[in-house]
Amino acid sequence: MIVTDLDLPGLKLFDLDRFGDDRGFFLESWNQRRFADAGFSESFVQDNHSRSAAGVLRGLHYQFKNPQGKLVRVTRGRAYDVVVDLRRSSPTFGRWQAVPLSEDEPRLFWIPPGFAHGFLALEDRTEFQYKVTTFYDPADEHSLLWNDPAIGIAWPLEMEPALSAKDAAGLPLADAPTYA
Repeated sequence: MIVTDLDLPGLKLFDLDRFGDDRGFFLESWNQRRFADAGFSESFVQDNHSRSAAGVLRGLHYQFKNPQGKLVRVTRGRAYDVVVDLRRSSPTFGRWQAVPLSEDEPRLFWIPPGFAHGFLALEDRTEFQYKVTTFYDPADEHSLLWNDPAIGIAWPLEMEPALSAKDAAGLPLADAPTYA
């Protein structure tokens, strides 16, 4: 496993070892001991799994009172995964970072608490799986506006994305609750 610290403080990419032959492949997507040996000792309370058609944009989501850390991966298809730093005390507050995720590259993307998170499905039937550090609370969920010009995310869009009503009504960064 190769661990890479990304540009925004706290973000990590875990490139996993995959063993394959003409029958298929095997990989360990989570091994608490191996991750602890690599300096990563988060605890997870819930696993989530979504499937999306090409052009579906989910996000940018976060919980404010009970922020979640997320360890995400794509197990089918391809996605453009994006985070925005919402920690006012961070030197990178308001900046975004994107990571391409696909079934062809076995990798996990660690997003610590304090970030909004979303992704664009680049293929039909893209499946996205993630572990979270705190339980989902629908009363605490917030959506940051996916196309806020103050953030300027460069989404690889060929057409208008398919959005939920909640995501279409996301708040711009200037009006969104943020962390200290």
